[in-house]
Amino acid sequence: MPISRIAIGSPAEVGQPDTLKAALAEFISMLSFVFAGEGSGMSFMGANISGGHVNPAVIFGAFIGGHITFIRTILYWIAQLLGSVVACLLLKFSTGGLVRIN
Repeated sequence: MPISRIAIGSPAEVGQPDTLKAALAEFISMLSFVFAGEGSGMSFMGANISGGHVNPAVIFGAFIGGHITFIRTILYWIAQLLGSVVACLLLKFSTGGLVRIN
């Protein structure tokens, strides 16, 4: 994307109702995603088995910190990435291929 197409906006945009409504929607979406999605993965599925890291960046930090081995790091990354792909395919199937376009 050419740099000339990047839109900065103006400070007045912060107070516009549609901007605030969109920001609130993003807040609620992220809150729901992290609380329900990550929380259930950590609490119910993996916390007692693998530690419930649920994030490749967290796994990397655990490896760098010496909490898990290199082999486990690689296996966890593969499992997490495959889980993400399968989740995307399930969402595509369950929504009939619905595409969200802004």
